[in-house]
Amino acid sequence: MEQDNKTSGGDFILLGFSDRPRLEVILFVVVLISYLLTLIDNTAIILVSYLDSKLHTPMYFFLTNLSFLDLCFTTSIVPQLLWNLKGPAKTITPTGCAIQLYVSLSLGSTECVLLTIMAFDRYVAVCRPLNYTTVMYPSFCKALAGIAWLSGVGNTLIQGTITLRLPRCGRHHLHHFLCEVPAVIKLACVDIHANEVQLFVATLVLLLLPMALILVSYGFIVQAVIKIKSVQAWCKALGTCGSHLLVVSLFFGTSSAIYIQPKRYYGHSQGKFLTLFYTIVTPTLNPIIYTLRNKDVKGALRRLLRKEQNS
Repeated sequence: MEQDNKTSGGDFILLGFSDRPRLEVILFVVVLISYLLTLIDNTAIILVSYLDSKLHTPMYFFLTNLSFLDLCFTTSIVPQLLWNLKGPAKTITPTGCAIQLYVSLSLGSTECVLLTIMAFDRYVAVCRPLNYTTVMYPSFCKALAGIAWLSGVGNTLIQGTITLRLPRCGRHHLHHFLCEVPAVIKLACVDIHANEVQLFVATLVLLLLPMALILVSYGFIVQAVIKIKSVQAWCKALGTCGSHLLVVSLFFGTSSAIYIQPKRYYGHSQGKFLTLFYTIVTPTLNPIIYTLRNKDVKGALRRLLRKEQNS
């Protein structure tokens, strides 16, 4: 590591898991496999949703956005992580660090809002089924998706810029495997109380508020499901909402632990593993969760394969 210090110049040094060389080898294999699965599964969902006309619905429109988001999110993190895990060099250039911070923060913020919109979509589907097509019409769905993407970009431009402008007094050692706001703030050589307050406020708006809205949506969904007497309708409602609720739990459960209590987790292995989970593992699991018990997607895949075989 001393050699890296001397040769890196103004580059940041991502310490990550460098204190555990054996673990780095295991993580390299796990992360590589997870990334390949993420690429294959999410691309498959995007293609199937686009090619099969029966999946041209609001639910799959938002799912396609989520899959594309997960592809970009993991790609902004994994290549650099694999490079650092593979060899002794743990550096990232200041420009590379800034790009990674902006892109990953923007996409992570967008996912928070997008998952909330998907919960609203499920609420309308279960609680207002007769009005579903009139409420969730195509232009409205596109507007909601646009709001999600713009809110992520807006949050990043404010939070990311403020963080990167902090004076670091030559400090370059990041106790993490990626450039993320709480980790970069720790490098500052000035009082960071105002930045921590700003980070907490951003967390309230983009993590806790969406979580609250999702819980309210599912509260109404549970009330509606309880009133359903048909077992078949019960199963359909649970199947429609169960996948989304599991994805929400995985993403918000780990990311909120990091951002609500950054002092407790950052610089510790527990925090790194939590970040590893919601940045690498969750995007891998999302398409599997959505398609494992989803008859629509399985049916669409069968139709496309039959069509390919007949042509």
